[in-house]
Amino acid sequence: MHIPDGYLSPLTCAALYAGAMPFWYVALRRIRQVLNTKMVPMLSVFAAFSFVIMMFNIPLPGGTTGHAVGIGIAAVVLGPWASMITISVALFIQAILFGDGGITTFGANSLNMAIIGSLVAAGVYRIIAGKAGFASRRRVIAAAIAGYVAINASALCAAIEFGIQPALLHNSTGTPLYAPFPLSVAIPAMMIGHLLIAGPVEFVITGGVVAYLQKTDLSLLRLTAPDFKRSTESTAAGWRTTRPLWIGLAVLMILTPLGLLAAGTAWGEWSPQDFSNPTKRAEIAAASGSVLPPSEPPQGLVNLSTLWTAPVPDYAPPVMRSRSFGYIMSAMVGTGLIILICLFIGWVAGRSSA
Repeated sequence: MHIPDGYLSPLTCAALYAGAMPFWYVALRRIRQVLNTKMVPMLSVFAAFSFVIMMFNIPLPGGTTGHAVGIGIAAVVLGPWASMITISVALFIQAILFGDGGITTFGANSLNMAIIGSLVAAGVYRIIAGKAGFASRRRVIAAAIAGYVAINASALCAAIEFGIQPALLHNSTGTPLYAPFPLSVAIPAMMIGHLLIAGPVEFVITGGVVAYLQKTDLSLLRLTAPDFKRSTESTAAGWRTTRPLWIGLAVLMILTPLGLLAAGTAWGEWSPQDFSNPTKRAEIAAASGSVLPPSEPPQGLVNLSTLWTAPVPDYAPPVMRSRSFGYIMSAMVGTGLIILICLFIGWVAGRSSA
């Protein structure tokens, strides 16, 4: 679901940035008070969790790959507004440092996953959970379903954005300038894998983390409850309280090389060179309902794909011989930067309310 540079037109990117900005603004205002009650560690750990979990590629039908996002658990524990910020921070680090998602498309990726995904997850969770107790199994089921629906809603948004490009922007001969496949190809290609595999993975992760929190620290599930007192909220947050979560995250970092086992490229994340490579063309067609891509890469894709060169492309530092070790180091560096950004956001929030 990480749309790279060149697959969406500049006009589409601008429109989606414009759509995301009001939500970012409201989210920062809504969580400003929370940031002043020592909630930065919570934001940091869930942003880092989202970042790390997205490094675990899983094979999808058609020879492509996908991943969980962590939208559901962030929205369930932090609420939709804080979840928007945490997922956006993770996506920002991925795009800037690792080239996972584009710079021009950061607004689109954030709108799809961080914003729409968080709102959908929070809404589904609240509807299904109702007034059930926070230790209730119903909360686990509600969270799991919320994660499943959220990731598929995000995937659908990305598929629509891909699919409308050929109709909106093409040259005089009808050749697409950006994403080359129409809605009839993009939606099945994106949704089948997410409905059948990536969605269930998100289902298990979200429900599993909620079940874990029910046994270890129930107060974390009450952070967004209307009756949760601010004094309790302040006590529940903090680096010491989140220590078990950081330990679990450290284990995930060590295991990130497992994400290298899934062969193939995520649908819609092909490089311009792939369009003229016979082997890659066959893989693209297999993942796109046997529809062949253009013989040449779309011109807009060629022009925008080199707009930004990530320092550590594909989470593999070129100076390291071991890609597995490079993957672990990338997870650690990315997590460290996420903590710094969350601390900076908290510092800015503190100054603006002083």
